[in-house]
Amino acid sequence: MISFCGATSSLSYGGEDFGQALSRAALERTTHTVRYDGRYRAISYPNGDVPDDTGVCTDVVIRSYRALGIDLQKQVHEDMQANFKSYPDNWGLKHTDTNIDHRRVPNLQVFFSRNGQSLTPSHNLADYQTGDLVTWLLDNNLPHIGIVVHRRSEDGKRPLIVHNIGSGPKLEDRLFEFKITGHYRYTGEELPSTHE
Repeated sequence: MISFCGATSSLSYGGEDFGQALSRAALERTTHTVRYDGRYRAISYPNGDVPDDTGVCTDVVIRSYRALGIDLQKQVHEDMQANFKSYPDNWGLKHTDTNIDHRRVPNLQVFFSRNGQSLTPSHNLADYQTGDLVTWLLDNNLPHIGIVVHRRSEDGKRPLIVHNIGSGPKLEDRLFEFKITGHYRYTGEELPSTHE
């Protein structure tokens, strides 16, 4: 695993900081044709994935991190095993499930809060950095997640996001279109513990 020291790591990929590298990995995802499909599937562990031509919003995040050597399937599973009661009880599960846990937005929100930086959601453009993760509640009350990238809106004011809201990974100007429920920075290395 590649690790970084906090959100302002001095380590880089070819001169890029972590946020920039994650942004480029997310943008690369937009070159893939992906059919929106969130069905439960049995997958291998660790480094398991659903078929590359299928996926949902969380798969954009998972695959972008995996391109940088970070396996969220494994990391979420290990954190959930050790701290199961800290995670949502939305699905009535009594134990972890490596096939699906990391593919659920509420679980990723808890994981990023516990292991990265949880920032206050805002409509202040200056608060959003390249490589940040944002979660929303869509109009149909479904949770959603995307990655802030280094490209800007046509007027140059807003950072664009890469996400999959139903038609595959896309680069779009939708940061403030839905209710923001979370804002995170996660570089793959656990920050100094603030856990229970």
